[in-house]
Amino acid sequence: MTLSTRFTRMFGVRHPIALAPMGGSAGGELAAAVSRGGGLGLVGGGSGERAWLARELPIAAGSGLPWGVGFLCWAAEVTAVEQALEYGPAAVMLSFGDPAPFVGPVRDAGAAVIVQVTDVAEARRAVAVGADVIVAQGTESGGHGARRGRSTLPFVPVVADLAGPIPVLAAGGIADGRGVAAALALGAEGALIGTRFQATAEALADPAAVESIVRGSGQDTERTSVLDIARESPWPRTYTARTLGHPYLDRWRGREAELAADPGARAEYRADVARGAVPALPVWAGEAVDLVTDVPRAADLVGALAAQAEEALGRAGRTGKD
Repeated sequence: MTLSTRFTRMFGVRHPIALAPMGGSAGGELAAAVSRGGGLGLVGGGSGERAWLARELPIAAGSGLPWGVGFLCWAAEVTAVEQALEYGPAAVMLSFGDPAPFVGPVRDAGAAVIVQVTDVAEARRAVAVGADVIVAQGTESGGHGARRGRSTLPFVPVVADLAGPIPVLAAGGIADGRGVAAALALGAEGALIGTRFQATAEALADPAAVESIVRGSGQDTERTSVLDIARESPWPRTYTARTLGHPYLDRWRGREAELAADPGARAEYRADVARGAVPALPVWAGEAVDLVTDVPRAADLVGALAAQAEEALGRAGRTGKD
């Protein structure tokens, strides 16, 4: 059984699997490896740091296969997206904020517009701006997402129904082929996967963070704004982030307003990072982190996920039959 969907046909890829454009992890090498494996690799362009893009995007483009790049709408400038478009991505993914200012340049370059949404209002806006693909992100996802979002299982079908003919990818809590199969059963045309790809040979993630992911438990993840406040990160407060445990979560949980008002506490955080008492970055991880138990090559992982998904769908199709 071949998992051909509107998503795979749109981009000419073998498998309905896309790499989440994770800042700090999804560089050009990882994106290229996912594309070589038959998925759609997306570079994590983040806020659009020019030198970083100039270094990483040629690596992804060098695969000669479909690839893309993702940006944070609240942080990136249109000029950064225009810089990325010079390398010929098949798609640009826009997340967390208003995608409208970026759509025109992406369209003019002939790339597909992928818009990630975290609630129904954002899904309606994605349809209105003419998204070619919509990513429905559930709150199980690692990293940033809606403070008051929806779980993947109920959210994806709602977005799929709302989007109509626009292909939808499911994101959040998907780390193996069974999750990909579930996404397809929910009405999605594929899955956008993050945490699982952080623990791969090509990821840019710090080795200590990778080890934490491999050893981590979904029960130990937490969605909070504490670490953004402590780091003085300018993320909009409408979004929180899911991470593995951290000393500052235990210290400031439920006291976010107090932390925000205390410059001394934030200075202490910086000092703790400088002396190595706490990691320089939180360990972003989704609730499915339990399923991450090794560090394979990304291309091999894409194939394994697809095979697992086919097996899961075949098993479901046989259920109740003689």
